[in-house]
Amino acid sequence: MSASQSAAAIAAARPPPGRVTLFWRAFAENRGAVVGLALMLLLIVVAVFADVVTPHSPIEQFRDHFLAPPLWQSGGSERFLLGTDDVGRDILSRLIYGARLSLLIGLAVVALSLTLGTVLGLIAAFAGGTTDVLIMRIMDILLVFPSLLLAIVIVAILGPSLFNAMIAVAVVTLPNYTRLVRASALGELARDYVTATRSAGAGPLRLMFSTVLPNCTAPLIVQATLGFSSAILDAAALGFLGLGAQPPTPEWGTMLAGALQFYQRAWWVLAFPGFAILVTVLAFNLFGDGLRDALDPRLKR
Repeated sequence: MSASQSAAAIAAARPPPGRVTLFWRAFAENRGAVVGLALMLLLIVVAVFADVVTPHSPIEQFRDHFLAPPLWQSGGSERFLLGTDDVGRDILSRLIYGARLSLLIGLAVVALSLTLGTVLGLIAAFAGGTTDVLIMRIMDILLVFPSLLLAIVIVAILGPSLFNAMIAVAVVTLPNYTRLVRASALGELARDYVTATRSAGAGPLRLMFSTVLPNCTAPLIVQATLGFSSAILDAAALGFLGLGAQPPTPEWGTMLAGALQFYQRAWWVLAFPGFAILVTVLAFNLFGDGLRDALDPRLKR
């Protein structure tokens, strides 16, 4: 047997790659997505171990170091690598704790809007008729308003707080999940396996959550990933306007709002929170684009 025939026989004897391997190969083709995944993992590790990696408490004030510059700038100190704010709090520590808070905001918002949107979308797809029209018209009304403006109105009614800001952002993003689930479910309802399951005596709940919903998860995962970054950005915008997290909570939008008046004399107070928001949103968007390319067979190269 020749060498080429031996190699062909060995290749034929190998088991086919699993789904995880195929997914990773498709995902790794997008280098931006891999970079986004690495940044996400780094952010999660830093947020989880914030109590260990932070050099100071995020609310501790060092009254001898008001607006201290970063380490590499003249007058900087090794105690405060990224400098301090206008009341002497360590910016690095506040950024790290802000990462934990931002991830919690994104997780809570996505979980709430994804759950409600999935239920409403499935009900609209299965019920049809007046119920479908009513649900979708409510979603259309929510989509008429600019997302940030609608969130501001909701927080103004409920009162400024971090919890109310998360509810407002969840309401704003709810139509995206509802419309996506409804469209995916309507496409699946016309397939033969749904008809066979219904003929076998399956009830509506089993058809919704055991038969149709598992086949709608791919676009939902992509939407949830992209919605994560939108939730962080909207929550930061509400915090910047004073409608989200309230001082001294170490939230990035709130940090930007408190630093706005010092942008000429202390650039680091404004630049580092803004850069943290930029990197986080970019990482989740890159990761979401990679997921979309890997999960959609029409986009695979």
